[in-house]
Amino acid sequence: MLVYVYLLSYLSAVRAGSHSLMAFATYIIGQTPFPEFSAVVMLDDLQVMYYDSITRRARSYDDSKHYDEEKSVAGVIFRDMYNDMKGRAFYLKEHLNFTDGVHVYQRLAGCELLNDDKPGPLQTWDAFDQKNKEEFIFNEEKNHFQIELPWILWDNLQIAHMKFLYKNVYHPVCIKVLQSYLQVKKNNVMRKVKPRVRLMRKMLSDSEGLQISCLATGFYPRHINLTLFRDGQPVEDNQITGGEILPNGDGTYQMRKSLVISEEELREEHEYNCTMKHLSLDNKLDFTFVSDVAESDPGSFSQFVVFSVLVFMCVVVFIITALIIWRKRRAAGRDSEASQCKYFSTSSSMQDET
Repeated sequence: MLVYVYLLSYLSAVRAGSHSLMAFATYIIGQTPFPEFSAVVMLDDLQVMYYDSITRRARSYDDSKHYDEEKSVAGVIFRDMYNDMKGRAFYLKEHLNFTDGVHVYQRLAGCELLNDDKPGPLQTWDAFDQKNKEEFIFNEEKNHFQIELPWILWDNLQIAHMKFLYKNVYHPVCIKVLQSYLQVKKNNVMRKVKPRVRLMRKMLSDSEGLQISCLATGFYPRHINLTLFRDGQPVEDNQITGGEILPNGDGTYQMRKSLVISEEELREEHEYNCTMKHLSLDNKLDFTFVSDVAESDPGSFSQFVVFSVLVFMCVVVFIITALIIWRKRRAAGRDSEASQCKYFSTSSSMQDET
C-alpha cells in the first residue's frame, strides 16, 4: 500500500508533456491466495504488461511488433527482480525481527522521458510491511547513483556494482521499452481532451454560509492546474477542500476544489473565480462566480426557493383540477350523445311499426 501511494504521487508529479514507465511489484511472505510475486507495468496511467511467479511469463496488453523482444527482456528483468526481492524480503524479516505470518515487500521502479525526449532519472522505491522505505536514484545526465534511507550498509564495491547495473542495463532498457510503448500507445497517452467545467453553489445549514465549488472533469492527460481566487488573489490551500485528481470511468479524470464562504464574507461582496490550465487548452480558462441573491443573502435565497416551490405546487394543482373537470365534461358529453342516439333509435322504430 505504501508503494502504491508513491505510485499515485509519482504519476501526479510527472511533468506535463513527459511520459513514464513504472513497474509496481509485490512479493508476499506467507500463505495467501495471491501469487508469491507479481508485477504490473504502467505506461503513464495505462497498464501495458503483467507478470507473476505462477506463470513466469510476461503478458503484454498491446499489439507491438516488438512484442516477443519486449516479453523476453521483461521476463529477464522480472525474474531478476523476483530473486532480488525474495532474498531481501527474508533478510529483512529476520533483520527486523518480524514474527511468522504474512509480510509484504513492494517495489516501484521506473524511468521518465521528458517532454524534450531527453531521458529522465531512473528511480526505485522499496517498502516492507508499509513501514520502511528505501530509495535508489540514478541520474544519467550527471552519471550519479545514490541510495536514500538504506536498510543495510552498502560498501563501495556494492554501490559500484549497482551503479553499473542501473547505468548499463536497467536505465537503457527502461527508456527503450518506454519509447517502444509510446509508439504503440501514442493515440491513447498523447491524446488531449479538454475539461468540462461546472461552477456549483450550495447553501449550508445552520447559517454556515455558502460553499462554492469548481469542478473540471473529462480531461486527459491527468495534469491540470486548478486555482480558486478571491478578489484576484489565490485562496490559501488550507481554506480549500478537495484538489485530488480522480479517475472517471471512461479513462479521463476530474478534479474538484471547494471553498466555504461565511455569512460575514458574503456581506463583504468579494469576487470569486476559478482558473484552470491544461495541455488541451491554448490559453487558461477563467470562470467567475456571479454575485447574486444566492450569494449575498442566504435568507432571501431560501425565501425564493420556498416561493418557487409553492408556485410550482399551485400550477400542478391547477393542471390536475382542470384535467379532472375536462374528463368529467367529456364523460357527460358522451352520456348525452348516447341518450340522443337511443332516443332517435326508439323514434325510428316506432315510426316503422306505424
